[in-house]
Amino acid sequence: MTAAGAGYTVFGSPGSGSAAIEMALRAAGQRYRVRRASSWEPESDQPALHAANPLAQIPVLACPDGTVLTESAAILIHLGLAHPEAGLLPAEAAARARALRGLVFIAANCYAAVGISDHPERWTTATTAAARDKVRAAARANLHRHWEVMADAFGSDPVLAAPPPGALAFLAVVVSQWSGSRQHLRVKRPSFHALIERLAAHPRLAAVLAEHQGG
Repeated sequence: MTAAGAGYTVFGSPGSGSAAIEMALRAAGQRYRVRRASSWEPESDQPALHAANPLAQIPVLACPDGTVLTESAAILIHLGLAHPEAGLLPAEAAARARALRGLVFIAANCYAAVGISDHPERWTTATTAAARDKVRAAARANLHRHWEVMADAFGSDPVLAAPPPGALAFLAVVVSQWSGSRQHLRVKRPSFHALIERLAAHPRLAAVLAEHQGG
């Protein structure tokens, strides 16, 4: 997952949200390298990750000028503005505003709920497995409801549906892989699920997804 002659550095790990950042960098034709690091991989470069982001969350993007960015939506917005020729964000103001709304919606609602589902122990003082399972179940219920809202708002919006896929598509496809979201959408919002599957098969996304699945 490393491009030669790195200009950018992506802190990430296979199967994580760093996939969306790699998609954006490739779409923009930018050189980068991946520095494998995550809070759940003790053998990864955790010291460097903690230095870059005290929360030890990924992805993190180190830019060629030394700027370090955290938060997936912020990174994608930055890359879209820095490389407008790549079409990561719409050029037209109203469409761009909707794309920004979608990016922040996914980050603030869907991505955040995944974090609670994955680590319920961080969100309760209860120590029993049963209590933590209840936190996880509530987080997943909220996550799936948030994806229903996303589907209703963006299922037919060209900022997500029209080719070529951009930053919003990258984040939607990556984050919807987790915590049963795709399975839920297949039942509750089948047309949106079909759209996400079509986007995932686009060359801008498919190669990175395959690399992340391969570890």
